Amino acid sequence: MSEQAPRSPRSAAAGPGAVLSTVRRVGQMGFSRGLTVLAHVNQVDGFDCPGCAWPEALPRHRLEFCENGAKAIAHEATRKRVTRELFARHSIAELDAHDDQWLEAQGRLTEPMWLPPGAERYEPIGWDAAFERIAAHLRALGSPDEAIFYTSGRTSNEAAFLWQLFARAFGTNNLPDCSNMCHESSGTGLSETIGEGKGTVGLADFELCDLILVLGQNPGSNHPRMLTVLQAAKRRGCAIASVNPLRERGLVAFANPQEALGLLGVGTPLADLFVQLRVGGDVALLQGVAKHLLELEAAAPGRVLDRAFIDAHTQGFEAWRAAVERRSFDELERASGIARSSMCELAELYARSERVIACWAMGLTQHAHGVANVQEVVNLLLLRGNIGRPGAGPCPVRGHSNVQGDRTMGIWERPPADFLDRLDAEFAFAAPRAHGHDTVSAIHALHDGRAQVFVALGGNFARATPDTELTQRALRRAALTVQISTTLNRSHLVHGREALILPTLGRTERDVRGGVAQFVTVEDSMRCVHRSTGRLEPATPELRSEPAIVCGLARATLGAAHPFAWESFASDYDQVREHIARVVPGCEDMNRRVREAGGFVLPSAAGARAFRTGSGRAHFTVQEIPAHALPPGQLWLMTIRSHDQYNTTVYSQDDRYRGIAGDRRVVFLNREDIAVQGLAEGERVELSSHWRGETRTLAGFRVHAYDLPRGCAAAYFPEANPLVPVDAFAAGSRTPAYKSLPVSLRRG
Repeated sequence: MSEQAPRSPRSAAAGPGAVLSTVRRVGQMGFSRGLTVLAHVNQVDGFDCPGCAWPEALPRHRLEFCENGAKAIAHEATRKRVTRELFARHSIAELDAHDDQWLEAQGRLTEPMWLPPGAERYEPIGWDAAFERIAAHLRALGSPDEAIFYTSGRTSNEAAFLWQLFARAFGTNNLPDCSNMCHESSGTGLSETIGEGKGTVGLADFELCDLILVLGQNPGSNHPRMLTVLQAAKRRGCAIASVNPLRERGLVAFANPQEALGLLGVGTPLADLFVQLRVGGDVALLQGVAKHLLELEAAAPGRVLDRAFIDAHTQGFEAWRAAVERRSFDELERASGIARSSMCELAELYARSERVIACWAMGLTQHAHGVANVQEVVNLLLLRGNIGRPGAGPCPVRGHSNVQGDRTMGIWERPPADFLDRLDAEFAFAAPRAHGHDTVSAIHALHDGRAQVFVALGGNFARATPDTELTQRALRRAALTVQISTTLNRSHLVHGREALILPTLGRTERDVRGGVAQFVTVEDSMRCVHRSTGRLEPATPELRSEPAIVCGLARATLGAAHPFAWESFASDYDQVREHIARVVPGCEDMNRRVREAGGFVLPSAAGARAFRTGSGRAHFTVQEIPAHALPPGQLWLMTIRSHDQYNTTVYSQDDRYRGIAGDRRVVFLNREDIAVQGLAEGERVELSSHWRGETRTLAGFRVHAYDLPRGCAAAYFPEANPLVPVDAFAAGSRTPAYKSLPVSLRRG
């Protein structure tokens, strides 16, 4: 691909560029088809956009989608098809020579495909034969724990519930999912401090808050519909602070394309304060903010901290305060890269704000100290009682549209005993209690031969995971790999000795079982469970829904005599929801409640200041300052997404908001670091990561100057994933440390 000159980044997110991009995507579907499908995105009687998990308010806007949502929909609703002829023309090696963008752009998968042992090409196979081949492998295992059942966050609640039920009926808790790689640090950090692993706020809280902290999150590219909420908050006088090494375009200004001025590119300024900390400096920064709050409280006792809340609802405050007071601002400045004056400015903004919401994404969670980052945010919120009251609270913003629902439905390798007890009582069996494999340990188990079968319900495991070469070797050592997918991706080509591709319906498509139209449900980032009903004709009649595939596989594996009503579950999702209602707390009377406009919200005990910790109180936690000293010449690298991708799905080689065109092998650096390294803008370099004596190297990254702190670098995910060691992960959550990787650069 020829290189193009860098473009100037846009001054405001969205605007006419977003409109033109959306129009182009709609055109790829055909305008009549495209307009029809977009009219039903995120509507009460329509389908949930797979592009992110940002919630929708009532009443719904007629255009309840964003540019990135339109891309995701166009990708799924494409008229292009991957048929048996493509697999007959191309060997695995020939397909593997193409890049990820080309693979996914070939269109929708149309029928089950089988790669026999030793074969070079996939060939068609019937559904029943495919199920039987998988079942034969599973039944032949020495132990159920030799099977891995992976799940992507696109999966519906019904499919996720059936998936975990099948895995546990088979006899294993090996249920790794994409949460392990993104927000596991959020769930761990919140569970340990406030007693539940989800946020406590809803959309209505954004109409009441006085300050929104956006930490390690890039809404402009990853959650664009959030920008309209930030715009509304800003216009009514709410302050917004961005805490992020990168000054992201979406938080500079937002040109709302649903407004006349926005269509002309006129943007609403959003962030009042940009705190561009060093990569990995979050704990030190937040402790610096807290230290100044303690100083303000000492100067005006009773006017800064909410002592009534602290005394009645928390524990550990005195130990935490003593630890923070022992810190010197010199130490905190060195570790965060932020001057004391800027810490004090953020602290004073926080102290002036009665109600505060803290939003974050993977910029906080994907560090070796990701759990500590989250818990330091909780410390800050607890100081002024900003949990459990209107307009305030923690708000982890999920990327996948139902990754939070997966966990609610029991997709977890470490299930709580009370969930398993209810599952046992409902289905009259004994679910396994031993903890299963998460993503990291699943890679090791496959690599070491302790796991032989890998079945993925969605996702692109070979590209989303860290340590790409190791992961790919691990998958190739499996006896069988199975991918349940909508489009072709790299994981179909990185296969075990035998492999199967099972094509499934997408969110946009009608799901009719036995002549009766079905719907599924999803849970957004703010605990709202609502319907999703496809509207398009399926890409081909051969496609089956995820619930139907799971049930077919379960029946083939567990046998005709197995007592669970798999055939009934596959034909009537109301029956699945009846079981969910009796197993999952908060989902009682699910079939009735989910049919109400907007669905229903799962309860938050912490949101009512009932903290389900061992003490019954929220916990202040003492965090050590992560070590950040690096040898001369090394920098801290974080992986990021471009504006024109969704997770591992790359729509183009451009990144409009960062001024990149026609290239994804880019490394973003501070201008002074470029000069110190003796490099030039546009020069190609090798990137090498360094971890516990191991070095991993990738070549061909183009240097691009960007607004980020000295000593920091950024590169795109998943291109930089081979640099991330599989065992470099967050303490407590085992989330891969994609965002804090020591690297060096060399011409090459």
